Amino acid sequence: MLDSLQTRVIEFIRLHELFAGAERVLLAVSGGADSVALLHIVATLQGCGLLSAKLVCAHVNHQLRDAESDGDERFVVEQAAGLGLSMVTTKVDVRRYAQDHRLSLETAARQVRLASLARMAKEHGCGWVATGHQKNDNAETVVHRLRRGTGFRGLAGIRPVRPFGDGLRLARPLLCLTRAEILTYLGEHGLPWREDRTNADTAHTRNYIRHRLLPTLQQEAEHSTIKELCDLAACAGRLHDRIRREADAAWGKLATPSQGEVSLCLLGLAALFEPVAIELIRLALAHLGSGERDLTAHHFKGILELAHHVSAGRSLSLPGGLVAQRRKDALVLTKPSRVGLAPPPPELATDQPLRDRPAILNTPGVTKFAGWDVHARILPHGETEVRKTGRDKGRFIEYLDWDRVRPPLVVRHRRDGDRFQPLGMANEKKVGKFLTAAKVPDGLREQILIFADRERIVWVCPVRISERAKVTENTRQILELKVSYL
Repeated sequence: MLDSLQTRVIEFIRLHELFAGAERVLLAVSGGADSVALLHIVATLQGCGLLSAKLVCAHVNHQLRDAESDGDERFVVEQAAGLGLSMVTTKVDVRRYAQDHRLSLETAARQVRLASLARMAKEHGCGWVATGHQKNDNAETVVHRLRRGTGFRGLAGIRPVRPFGDGLRLARPLLCLTRAEILTYLGEHGLPWREDRTNADTAHTRNYIRHRLLPTLQQEAEHSTIKELCDLAACAGRLHDRIRREADAAWGKLATPSQGEVSLCLLGLAALFEPVAIELIRLALAHLGSGERDLTAHHFKGILELAHHVSAGRSLSLPGGLVAQRRKDALVLTKPSRVGLAPPPPELATDQPLRDRPAILNTPGVTKFAGWDVHARILPHGETEVRKTGRDKGRFIEYLDWDRVRPPLVVRHRRDGDRFQPLGMANEKKVGKFLTAAKVPDGLREQILIFADRERIVWVCPVRISERAKVTENTRQILELKVSYL
């Protein structure tokens, strides 16, 4: 006999056709409360004959908490054995992956976890992977994306089911439950779980939203903030489904994919409802292998601006080394012709004399430019006392948020028309006017160095950094730049 919560889950599974046609399902179990509830509920449904698929319990050991991580793994193995389920585990080096790919630990852990689950699912003949995401996770995701900037697709939050690559599908059968309901369920059934102490660290964006931002919003709300955000996500999801159908239809008429590029008809693109046009562009970028986490509303706005209001020949650099270019009658999206090699940054496209040409920074490392040595280091946030050294560090050393920089970085001399958003200011200013307002002496103005990434100026050295690259409480890794004269 099912209890009320288990009944809600099986109804949710049927409503969204989760595990349709599945012979084997991989259950992702970390040992935390949500994943333990997933394991117990789905195993109960299978035991009652409501799910016919065989279950495989999977655990990814991130090795981030030493003995605690190993304890999590042993705990999950014991839980699976108690339910008579098959078990598979794997260990991953998240720290090394984060260093090699210049990612925060939070992002690196997510990427290697998903890749590991996909691999284990294929190895064990599972067509579906199930995770323990619930309503609170969904609400946190919506807020996270709103802070970054998002469209209807991002506003839809966590979907009950989505493609997981190579024929796999990812299911979230607990999205009908809140975190409080799950904890109550575990208590009623006497089920233990593991606590990850890093989940309380509000330096991580997700934890900050969970422990600080959402409770503050709830204090000002008349109704449940979690429910309202999840209802908003569901509404946005239905709207995005319609937008996606229209974009799929437009693809066959307006898109011309070829080796390494996708061409979109400008006239047809201009006639589309803007959200449909954005979705069509996203499909083109996905066709070229672009990841989605670094693409924001800012990028799509820039691409549409390029398509509709800029003359032919202009281009825009995008995350992952992709480029959008306006041609006579088409918007062309391209990727590097060589695997792993990004196109030269726009900063290097110059006809200036050799001595004035930009130099690509070695990050980390030392770069020589026009008689200067530029030392670059990438440090975890906790290893540098940015706030304490803010006044005494000197004008020729600065700290930037590495995750907000779009490498490669270059150093160069100032040019006419340079613009940037100075630290503490809401809008961009011409560098020349900024220097005048800051009363920078003429002698120093001639020695100004410009540090720029693929999209914008990040430091007018030695005067001020960009607002967009500043270190914040959410910073994971810091780029330290130190300039000295040879």
